[in-house]
Amino acid sequence: MIRVENLHRHFGGFHAVDGASLEIRTGTITGLIGPNGAGKSTLFNVIAGRLPPTSGKVFMDGDEITGLAPHELFHKGLLRTFQIAHEFGSMTVRENLMMVPGQQHGEHLWNALFSRGKIREEEERLRARADEVLEFLTISHIADNKASQISGGQKKLVELGRTMMVDAKVVFLDEVGAGVNRTLLNTIGDAIVRLNKERGYTFCVIEHDMDFIGRFCDPVIVMAEGKVLAEGSAAEVRADERVIEAYLGRGLKNKLKDEATHG
Repeated sequence: MIRVENLHRHFGGFHAVDGASLEIRTGTITGLIGPNGAGKSTLFNVIAGRLPPTSGKVFMDGDEITGLAPHELFHKGLLRTFQIAHEFGSMTVRENLMMVPGQQHGEHLWNALFSRGKIREEEERLRARADEVLEFLTISHIADNKASQISGGQKKLVELGRTMMVDAKVVFLDEVGAGVNRTLLNTIGDAIVRLNKERGYTFCVIEHDMDFIGRFCDPVIVMAEGKVLAEGSAAEVRADERVIEAYLGRGLKNKLKDEATHG
């Protein structure tokens, strides 16, 4: 689904992404992990068109998409969510979903003046679609709440719901577990699995919660210092000496080894 070739993104002398190459296979829930500053979110931002790469290429379904704008990628079915949810706080949860599809009749002045019937019909369809999404995500009970008044975990579910309002192919989720309690995180994980299995979504997930990664993601890609360090199952990357060192640092890793050996 997604192929990244020798991608670089520099900020002055700082190489946030430094020659990363990876593949996200169609139909997978791929985990992307790494210590803070590894370049994960920057990589997401480059793939999703929010930042231009310094060099390198990105492909989707075999077609090069390097440097395309987010709205162009949106229409190709590539969407991303954010670590901090981006909701319209003064609108209801249902309204936040209804506004996602583009090219709505009500966006044009002529239609607003002379095609009100079409606008009403479209809004009814979007309302029905939004209600289906809310039921799928088990949050129908907050449909009429202002988005600013719901919890952080519920906001993450609404962001996931936005991807369901259009024909998404691949969704990049940035730290879905940040600030979310365990119960809601499991609800989010279950929804991701259902979307993957029932609707064919491909996911790439940045997450620090290794229990979440181990339960839902395969394969898992590890980044460190802007590069891809390792790839495999959650168990394989957890046992990889390079991954342990990237997370803990060599000194702490050796200390833990000594404690395990000598008690």
